Amino acid sequence: QVQLVESGGGLVQAGGSLRLSCAASGGVFSGFRMGWFRQAPGKEREFVACIRQGTSETDYGDFVKGRFTISRDNAKNTVYLQMNNLKPEDTAVYYCAADSKYIAAVRDKREYNFWGQGTQVTVSL
Repeated sequence: QVQLVESGGGLVQAGGSLRLSCAASGGVFSGFRMGWFRQAPGKEREFVACIRQGTSETDYGDFVKGRFTISRDNAKNTVYLQMNNLKPEDTAVYYCAADSKYIAAVRDKREYNFWGQGTQVTVSL
């Protein structure tokens, strides 16, 4: 069973930066597609970013607009989300997700089989 543990969330002022980490265990990390999603109060969980297994091809939600960067370190079984120029609307619980299938629909949360517990990101004015 794959376990995912997020860290790095916190409180930051608008315009600031945070780096989220997600440590994976229980599987072959290099063979997993890794994603970040977020969920704000009263809203649905939305796609933030994905990095594929093998090619490390990345994809981002439309709202990211060059502010976030997803990366992975297969030697450390860890995926990162570097978030710059944060805005109050980025406030949410951020979740790490993983799945072993190689598919096209990487933005669909239903295509991720494993999830972390989430880390809170709060951006103040």
